[in-house]
Amino acid sequence: MSRPELSALAAPGLLAADLDDLGVVLGPAGGTLRVWSGHAQALELVVFDDSDIDWAVDVIPLEPDAGGVWTVTTPLLRPGTRYAIRVDGPTGPGNAFNRGALLVEPYARGLVGDGIADWRAVVVDDGFDWGGIRKPATPMDRTVIYEGHLKGLSKRHPDVPPALHGTYAGLAHPAMIEHFLSLGVTAVELLPVHAFATEPRLLQHGLSNYWGYNSVNFFTPHAPYATENARREGPEAVLREFKGMVRLLHEAGLEVILDVVYNHTAEEGFGGPRTSLRGIDNRSYYRQQDDGAYVDVTGCGNSVNTATDAAARLILDSLRYWANDVQVDGFRFDLATTLGRDGAHHFTPEHPLLRAIREDPALADVKKIAEPWDVGMGGWQTGNFGPGWHEWNDRYRDRVRNFWLSDVDYARRASTAPVGIGGFATRLAGSSNTFTHERGPLASINFVTAHDGFTLRDLVSYDVKHNLGNGEQNRDGADTNRSFNHGAEGRTDDEGILATRRKAMRNLLGTLLLSAGVPMLTAGDEFGRTQRGNNNAYCHDSALTWLSWDHAPWQRELQAHVRRLIRLRQENPALRPSRFARDDEYTPSASVMDWYDEHGETMSIERWTNPAHRTLQYVAASTPENEDFNRILLMIHGNETPIEVTLPAIDGVKRYVSLWSSADEIPDESCPVFDPGEVVTLTGTTMRLFRAE
Repeated sequence: MSRPELSALAAPGLLAADLDDLGVVLGPAGGTLRVWSGHAQALELVVFDDSDIDWAVDVIPLEPDAGGVWTVTTPLLRPGTRYAIRVDGPTGPGNAFNRGALLVEPYARGLVGDGIADWRAVVVDDGFDWGGIRKPATPMDRTVIYEGHLKGLSKRHPDVPPALHGTYAGLAHPAMIEHFLSLGVTAVELLPVHAFATEPRLLQHGLSNYWGYNSVNFFTPHAPYATENARREGPEAVLREFKGMVRLLHEAGLEVILDVVYNHTAEEGFGGPRTSLRGIDNRSYYRQQDDGAYVDVTGCGNSVNTATDAAARLILDSLRYWANDVQVDGFRFDLATTLGRDGAHHFTPEHPLLRAIREDPALADVKKIAEPWDVGMGGWQTGNFGPGWHEWNDRYRDRVRNFWLSDVDYARRASTAPVGIGGFATRLAGSSNTFTHERGPLASINFVTAHDGFTLRDLVSYDVKHNLGNGEQNRDGADTNRSFNHGAEGRTDDEGILATRRKAMRNLLGTLLLSAGVPMLTAGDEFGRTQRGNNNAYCHDSALTWLSWDHAPWQRELQAHVRRLIRLRQENPALRPSRFARDDEYTPSASVMDWYDEHGETMSIERWTNPAHRTLQYVAASTPENEDFNRILLMIHGNETPIEVTLPAIDGVKRYVSLWSSADEIPDESCPVFDPGEVVTLTGTTMRLFRAE
């Protein structure tokens, strides 16, 4: 990218020319290696034998260049070369230089090693034939995200060949693509696939870091997710397999979103592994107090110091690489608040890195999704990331869980729910109390479950977490889950409880897929997978976390509901507005919303707030810009007693076509028709969708 293209970005230090072309750049004279260290006194390139990562065959000093960059050009740097760097520097608070430590160069595109702390970088030729396949570029209003684990998705799939189980190639196998397409999801969001390591404490317990939120390097795909043949061939083949996966998913019209962990690294706190940034320039790359103590706002031992231009540029360059060289379609930023903290460790949405991510032309076409919190002071920032960003909406998650689960549990014991329907309706309509009119409903990534926490089935089956298998005496994982077991903890043979749980899952899925905003479905929730009550299964690489594809009839029926709901979402633009409507003003691509009670009358203020009143008719009419006019009516009934609901008389509406009901075990495809003023009976805790014609 040329310098003029970046001149509009207000981040001169971050975008300084001195920080261009870091890492290895191949050329006619071999390779040029450029490494930044603001405090180093000496750097060396160590080149290793092609087959023995412990046999150093040459050591070459790097020379200081401008802006803290050290450089060397040598014919020894060629595709396949294994190398490390050694860095020497001052002692004192905050420094962790050790001239004998062999370190991973931060921009390395390939890695080999023992998977824990003994790593070597590898020079790769990252050329690839994309065959003319382009990114799908799915509009946000049509995006339905499917969050899953690269290995867990295909590990047990019976139609994926065993050699491809749990691999990049396995994810792109026709059997997996057919599942994604049959559901109707448009994007696969993968838990971390940057090279990562398992923490020593987990290894001591015989466990592993399954989720992968423990990055060793920001440019290298995790080699254990590649097929055995690719791993044997080396990092270049691993990268080709990853790109091949992306190409095949794109060919099927599916986007690839990566969950990226730039907020901390696998080096943990002091005493943890010294594999890369700590040994290169600990003082600059990690947030610290004056005495060298880490400022840990991630809960993982360290926090990457994005107030340092070189650290922020490392992240920006990694994003450019994955978005352009590897052609991924978007990123979900883990603990994104950490990335926006300034030199005083305070969050600002105008942080130079956040602005650069938002404004960089090289990232213009990628989806940018923030997990808008971390564990530091002022860490909860939902709604505050500004235009260009989408955010995980934890307020949506909590309100939806409360309405369908914990409120119902409360009502069973107290005869009335604790709150009315008003807060739930706000979330259903796009969370306008969280996101500005400028950003609109698509700023909200709506979710009810995610990789972190109970699965959907466990959410309706357990009152408390069951994490003893994690080796922490059940202390880890969230204690507040807003779940409800419906009368029995975990497994039960009580058909009444099981039927109520199934309907609760349908209500949660219906809410998710019929709400304004961008829905994110957690892999396996479409057929009710369980982790047996474990709400923090990050350390289990086993059948507990791998998706099972052997389904009971009720699981196939639940999946049929998900398919129908996603199809209805795509067919009815009133369900997926891009903008918030304004009073007395026509807003294109919005949905004009009206609210009625069970009598078909306009909702009164008293009914919005009355805990005893939890029945609502929600009418959304589209304001067409690129699609035909559309209007829907959604009935919500949040009490366990049945109720009769009168369809409202609305100007221009002659009939209501029933499209879906959560009361049905199997989706009703008959689409019965009702007249305005006609009475519809709803069973307890039910949703029903109509198209108003």
